[in-house]
Amino acid sequence: MRSALSATFVIAAGIAALGFAAAQAQTPLAPAKPVTTIPIRPALQKPEDTAGAMSQAERLALQSDLAWVGQYNGAISGDVSERMVNAIKEFQKARGAKPTGVLNPQERGALADTAKRKQEGVGWKIQTDPGTGVRLGIPTKLVPQQASDANGTKWTSPTGTIQIQLARRKEAGPTTAKLAEREKKEPGRTIDYTVVKPDFFVLSGLQGLKKFYMRGTFKGDEVRILTILYDQATENTVEPVVIAMSSAFNAFPAVAQIAGPPPRKSVEYGTGLVVSDDGAIIADRQITDGCLTVAIAGHGNADRVAEDKAHDLALLRIYGARGLKALNLANAATKTALDLTGIADPQNQGGGAAVTGSKASVAQLGGGSAVALTPAPAAGFSGAPALDGDGRFAGVALLKPVQVAGPANGIPSAQAVLVTSDTVRDFLKANGVNATGGASDAKASVVRVICVRK
Repeated sequence: MRSALSATFVIAAGIAALGFAAAQAQTPLAPAKPVTTIPIRPALQKPEDTAGAMSQAERLALQSDLAWVGQYNGAISGDVSERMVNAIKEFQKARGAKPTGVLNPQERGALADTAKRKQEGVGWKIQTDPGTGVRLGIPTKLVPQQASDANGTKWTSPTGTIQIQLARRKEAGPTTAKLAEREKKEPGRTIDYTVVKPDFFVLSGLQGLKKFYMRGTFKGDEVRILTILYDQATENTVEPVVIAMSSAFNAFPAVAQIAGPPPRKSVEYGTGLVVSDDGAIIADRQITDGCLTVAIAGHGNADRVAEDKAHDLALLRIYGARGLKALNLANAATKTALDLTGIADPQNQGGGAAVTGSKASVAQLGGGSAVALTPAPAAGFSGAPALDGDGRFAGVALLKPVQVAGPANGIPSAQAVLVTSDTVRDFLKANGVNATGGASDAKASVVRVICVRK
């Protein structure tokens, strides 16, 4: 009896449930309320963070270019600063763009092009003063007249509106503080800016009716001071040059010693040769040795995947790069007059990154894996490809500093060698790189290699 009742109740409950479901299906539901969503935006990176993520070399080049276009007035040190970010914003404003403080690739290219035109307009060249060995940048078109004596060298414009003086003198027990105080007291000078550091001092202001900028330093009892004088009417042209000259001024260039190899630079530049479209690059082994990072300008960091110590070749590889154009290395050259294609050290071209060429020759080819190359190309060309007059690949040029106590003018001599095409191809083949294809345009196949050390 109880079982029958239980079954009856279960059936009744099931029928009721079905009826309720049917009723629900016939009754329209109330429209659902829209759900309000709040998009979560990622935190925008600050301009300072973007600049901090660049390599030191990239920041140096950026500051140099900003100085040349007249937007940056400060030390070209590679340090991230509010002044540098504000200079970027001013450059963007001048172009009618939004002042974000971060340059997009098109803006960065426009900045570099503008700076290059400014440098070419004044004839900017890094050169060595023969009397002192001082390395400095000179706007050769602004000051074409040059005269030297035992006390230094002077460059002037034809009308005397711009004057550059490199002075030297002996002084017992100099300090930068004493040197600065002495220069402040020179008759006719009004000082409006002073910086005194243990290793250098800077003064600027008015000297008579001219503006002046002065940077001085010493080593032992030898004092060397660079002074730039210019009419106030020329300041828009000259002041970007002043910043570049201050940055390029090297009063006592280091000289290689017999006791050991030349000191490594904290940032060193070379030329790389693209040998495959997927990112294989030949470079100078010594330039890429001991680096915290190796970067290929415009493409990012590179891995050093192989080396040939006997011939000072290194094989670099970058991943995910686009637009690389390999040089055709298939045909060996037999002629001895060669064309080198490379990218000079930025200090030798005012921070620029232009691909340039130079002429060189060898005594003979086929006499060994590396042969002497004369004259030696400019700094930064180490790793540059050499082609003969018919455009055939002859090898790779490498600069080789000679370790000597130092010639009388304080400038270390250097030589260059050509690592022959057969040696380069053998090295690539041993590391699985097929370099038989490619184009014949060396200018499209070279890149700047940047090594950053401690």
